[in-house]
Amino acid sequence: MQILSRSITRSDSSVASALPRWWFPALARGDAPLKALVPAYPNQHLFREKIALNWLRQFSIHGVNETKTNNAAEDSDPTLKTSLSEDICYMPIISGSSHRDGAIYKRAAYWEHNYFFDIADRTETRLEPARAYDIPRNMMQIFSMKLAKAPINSGSIQLYGYIAARDEVDLKLNYVFNRTRDDPIIVQQGSLIEMNGPKRAILLIFDVLLEFDMRIKNGENEEDDLQLIDGISEFDGLRMSWRPHEVRIGGNCGAVDTSFALVHNSVEATVEVIISQVQTGFDLSFSSTIDLLEMNKEFQLFSGNISESCGLGSFVIAVTEDTLMHLKFKVDHKGCNSNIESNCSFKAKLNGHAGHQLNLETASILVKVTWAVLPASY
Repeated sequence: MQILSRSITRSDSSVASALPRWWFPALARGDAPLKALVPAYPNQHLFREKIALNWLRQFSIHGVNETKTNNAAEDSDPTLKTSLSEDICYMPIISGSSHRDGAIYKRAAYWEHNYFFDIADRTETRLEPARAYDIPRNMMQIFSMKLAKAPINSGSIQLYGYIAARDEVDLKLNYVFNRTRDDPIIVQQGSLIEMNGPKRAILLIFDVLLEFDMRIKNGENEEDDLQLIDGISEFDGLRMSWRPHEVRIGGNCGAVDTSFALVHNSVEATVEVIISQVQTGFDLSFSSTIDLLEMNKEFQLFSGNISESCGLGSFVIAVTEDTLMHLKFKVDHKGCNSNIESNCSFKAKLNGHAGHQLNLETASILVKVTWAVLPASY
């Protein structure tokens, strides 16, 4: 594994000091099972749930006073106060990880020593050709992102910037959301933030870093823009739940709620949707449902108007091996009282391709699915 090999070859005095937080030699070699890390427990699923809940409770601000509420977000220091009636888990932001003031680049040695990546390297993760790996892996699935708090309670704002994951595959930027200042999205407080990533699935063996720099456009000059959220948060794979959870990332001018879960023994599904033979314009809602142990989770992938033949792009979903991934398409015609709903399902496998054609009255929808397993590192 890349992070292990880099640790072994490190020759400076830091080797003799405290080991970095990602130092798990046996696990990195693949010769120690996950259960070796945790005590014996009759139900490993319940054990992980217990650990995850304890982890999230560290950041819960339900029923605490204002001082503790502000401390819950650590360095994010949200200025927008939260009602004590809310039950919210604020995700801590690593100290000195802000981009706008350049603090993150001044701590280059810290990122190199503790997380083994060069913060000055802004390279996006590469999409490798599918290879026939035979071991499913735990992955982090981000279901949705929502603008939870904004400086303007009503009305639209222009949002741009990025949110990206750094995982143990290559530690490069895997953008979940990425918009330039010239191409912002229009959102309101409480609305979903349309994600245009990730490029590939997010591997979650030990840790995933979520790096973000999101801003609100405010006039002609960039220096006048408001900072929504800024920094890096760390997600601990050994404590993360297999059930969906929502955490809040707070900032100076608002907050973003992120819904996510650990998908165990999973493979990567890359879903492509091609729409052709459009007879008339319609609104399309496209969602997926995956199996998370003893429950199903449905989440939206696309919502918008279709007026002509087009491709919706690709959507990356983590699916537990040998379970079904359900895709749901809802077509809404203007002036029509009823929606048309059509579904298709695919069984997750280690590699290969699958497809399905949906022939509707208004259009034809072709669904292509490519299955792949992530390597431990490139």
